[in-house]
Amino acid sequence: MSTFNDRENAFENKFAHDEEMMFKAVARRNKLLGLWAAELLGKTGDEATDYAKSVVLADFEEAGHEDVVRKVVKDLGGKADADVVRAKMEALMPEAKAQILAEIG
Repeated sequence: MSTFNDRENAFENKFAHDEEMMFKAVARRNKLLGLWAAELLGKTGDEATDYAKSVVLADFEEAGHEDVVRKVVKDLGGKADADVVRAKMEALMPEAKAQILAEIG
Protein backbone atom coordinates (compact mmCIF):
# COMPACT_ATOMS: atom_id res chain seq x y z
CA MET A 1 0.00 0.00 0.00
CA SER A 2 2.95 2.30 0.58
CA THR A 3 3.90 2.24 -3.09
CA PHE A 4 0.38 3.29 -4.05
CA ASN A 5 0.49 6.17 -1.55
CA ASP A 6 3.91 7.22 -2.84
CA ARG A 7 2.62 7.28 -6.43
CA GLU A 8 -0.47 9.21 -5.37
CA ASN A 9 1.68 11.79 -3.55
CA ALA A 10 4.00 12.08 -6.54
CA PHE A 11 1.05 12.74 -8.89
CA GLU A 12 -0.41 15.30 -6.50
CA ASN A 13 2.95 17.07 -6.20
CA LYS A 14 3.40 17.09 -9.98
CA PHE A 15 -0.10 18.47 -10.47
CA ALA A 16 0.53 21.25 -7.92
CA HIS A 17 3.85 22.08 -9.55
CA ASP A 18 2.33 22.16 -13.05
CA GLU A 19 -0.50 24.43 -11.87
CA GLU A 20 1.98 26.80 -10.22
CA MET A 21 4.07 26.94 -13.40
CA MET A 22 1.00 27.63 -15.52
CA PHE A 23 -0.11 30.41 -13.14
CA LYS A 24 3.34 32.01 -13.38
CA ALA A 25 3.41 31.64 -17.17
CA VAL A 26 -0.02 33.26 -17.57
CA ALA A 27 0.99 36.13 -15.29
CA ARG A 28 4.22 36.58 -17.28
CA ARG A 29 2.29 36.44 -20.56
CA ASN A 30 -0.05 39.15 -19.27
CA LYS A 31 2.93 41.27 -18.27
CA LEU A 32 4.43 40.88 -21.74
CA LEU A 33 1.05 41.75 -23.25
CA GLY A 34 0.90 44.83 -21.06
CA LEU A 35 4.37 45.91 -22.21
CA TRP A 36 3.32 45.39 -25.83
CA ALA A 37 0.17 47.47 -25.32
CA ALA A 38 2.13 50.11 -23.41
CA GLU A 39 4.42 50.48 -26.42
CA LEU A 40 1.41 50.98 -28.68
CA LEU A 41 0.17 53.63 -26.27
CA GLY A 42 3.52 55.41 -26.27
CA LYS A 43 4.31 54.56 -22.65
CA THR A 44 7.93 54.01 -21.62
CA GLY A 45 9.92 53.32 -18.47
CA ASP A 46 8.03 53.20 -15.19
CA GLU A 47 4.80 54.20 -16.90
CA ALA A 48 5.02 51.12 -19.16
CA THR A 49 5.92 48.88 -16.21
CA ASP A 50 3.00 50.20 -14.17
CA TYR A 51 0.63 49.64 -17.08
CA ALA A 52 1.90 46.06 -17.50
CA LYS A 53 1.22 45.44 -13.80
CA SER A 54 -2.33 46.71 -14.25
CA VAL A 55 -2.84 44.19 -17.05
CA VAL A 56 -1.61 41.37 -14.80
CA LEU A 57 -4.01 42.49 -12.05
CA ALA A 58 -6.92 42.64 -14.52
CA ASP A 59 -6.73 38.86 -14.85
CA PHE A 60 -8.00 38.48 -11.29
CA GLU A 61 -11.34 40.14 -12.01
CA GLU A 62 -13.03 36.97 -13.30
CA ALA A 63 -12.22 33.46 -14.43
CA GLY A 64 -10.65 33.13 -17.85
CA HIS A 65 -8.74 35.67 -19.85
CA GLU A 66 -11.47 37.80 -21.36
CA ASP A 67 -11.11 40.34 -18.56
CA VAL A 68 -7.55 40.98 -19.77
CA VAL A 69 -8.67 41.17 -23.40
CA ARG A 70 -11.42 43.68 -22.56
CA LYS A 71 -9.04 45.89 -20.55
CA VAL A 72 -6.35 45.99 -23.22
CA VAL A 73 -8.82 46.56 -26.08
CA LYS A 74 -10.50 49.36 -24.15
CA ASP A 75 -7.18 50.97 -23.22
CA LEU A 76 -5.89 50.76 -26.79
CA GLY A 77 -8.92 52.67 -27.99
CA GLY A 78 -9.15 51.17 -31.46
CA LYS A 79 -5.45 50.49 -32.05
CA ALA A 80 -6.16 46.74 -31.79
CA ASP A 81 -9.36 44.73 -31.60
CA ALA A 82 -10.09 41.71 -29.40
CA ASP A 83 -8.92 39.22 -32.04
CA VAL A 84 -5.56 40.96 -32.35
CA VAL A 85 -5.13 41.00 -28.57
CA ARG A 86 -6.05 37.31 -28.27
CA ALA A 87 -3.60 36.43 -31.04
CA LYS A 88 -0.88 38.42 -29.29
CA MET A 89 -1.65 36.64 -26.03
CA GLU A 90 -1.32 33.29 -27.76
CA ALA A 91 1.93 34.32 -29.45
CA LEU A 92 3.43 35.52 -26.15
CA MET A 93 2.68 32.33 -24.18
CA PRO A 94 5.70 30.33 -25.43
CA GLU A 95 8.00 33.25 -24.61
CA ALA A 96 6.45 33.56 -21.14
CA LYS A 97 6.93 29.83 -20.48
CA ALA A 98 10.54 30.00 -21.67
CA GLN A 99 11.25 32.94 -19.37
CA ILE A 100 9.77 31.13 -16.36
CA LEU A 101 11.74 27.96 -17.12
CA ALA A 102 14.94 29.97 -17.52
CA GLU A 103 14.41 31.55 -14.10
CA ILE A 104 13.97 28.21 -12.32
CA GLY A 105 16.53 26.32 -14.41
